[in-house]
Amino acid sequence: MLVSPEVETPMRAFVIVIALALAAAVAINASAKAKAPPLRSQANIDLERYMGRWWVIGNIPYFAENGKVATADVYALRPDGRIENVFVYRKAFGKPEKRMNAIATVASGSNNAQWKVAFFGGLIKSDLLILEVAPDYSWALIGQPSRKLAWVFAREQRMDDAQFATLVAKFADYGYDPKLLKRVPQFPDQQ
Repeated sequence: MLVSPEVETPMRAFVIVIALALAAAVAINASAKAKAPPLRSQANIDLERYMGRWWVIGNIPYFAENGKVATADVYALRPDGRIENVFVYRKAFGKPEKRMNAIATVASGSNNAQWKVAFFGGLIKSDLLILEVAPDYSWALIGQPSRKLAWVFAREQRMDDAQFATLVAKFADYGYDPKLLKRVPQFPDQQ
């Protein structure tokens, strides 16, 4: 039995649309299965040692830190058990230092490695994970459960390229693409 051309064309289009929809559903399902579980930290952090100034040596760039230089996070324990978190930065070398204040709360049962940070009175919130800290607390690797953001912190403002590359490579062990991390200029010669 032959089907007239007028019927065949709409039917063929319908079959193609259904096939494309099924292919899209399979692709979405495969993508969902490949998604990594939320990042967790196994680090055990001594909060007293962790307090103080940490220079932001590198990060996965995002809107709030893009274009900023000489950046640092300064932490201080508060009497109420929370942590004062001050992000210090310059918009360019030679420009005045600016500050953004936040309050961090350590998640119970996290060995002090998971923090909930609230900026602008809680208007903006973020979960941060201290993934790893040097035994002497000279550097730290910071992540986020979603793996969208990451930072390399150091106590010293200048870090050589070899040390930076070694620390950035460690992010692969946590499910990150290390190529996404970029150096944050701390000095004009790093631009």
